[in-house]
Amino acid sequence: MPRAGLTTDRLIQAGADLADDVGFDQVTVSALARRFDVKVASLYSHLKNSQDLRTGIALLALEELADRGANALAGRAGKDALIALANVYRDYAREHPGRYAAAQFKLTPEAAAASAGSRHAQMTRAVLRGYDLTEPDQTHAVRLLGSVFHGYVSLELSGGFSHSAPDSQETWTSILDALDALLRNWPAQ
Repeated sequence: MPRAGLTTDRLIQAGADLADDVGFDQVTVSALARRFDVKVASLYSHLKNSQDLRTGIALLALEELADRGANALAGRAGKDALIALANVYRDYAREHPGRYAAAQFKLTPEAAAASAGSRHAQMTRAVLRGYDLTEPDQTHAVRLLGSVFHGYVSLELSGGFSHSAPDSQETWTSILDALDALLRNWPAQ
């Protein structure tokens, strides 16, 4: 019988909070049981295993990011939209480092199909409409933006830019300016 007050959604939310506190790679059903001060077996009526928990956190993070992205992009186009979307990823990663790591978690094809991942691709393509790219250049640009956003944020979170000048924000702004210029002139001649 499930323990009163414990639901799958509550456990996923608590797992996401735990990921932000200790790192996504440290989230397990056992660690979650300790947080609730219950036996691990109490959680198995809600979660199959740690993989199921991590998948749930990844789906939550993708949904949260997609919601933030949609709100940030409303009414924006071109460079303004590019900056807004980039800042959504960077800000989310700073606020929720464990969830951000979860958003990169490799999902099964079934979980990926049911996730907000497709919304992320749609938002990036919406940003790119302001640059008038056609296929296959648009797909190349989607991959470029994802690589730059996630690469920069990952390096920044790991402290990669904390010991040198210029300030990381200055570099971020310069990178977004460079991406805007590149996208306006794609493909390069």
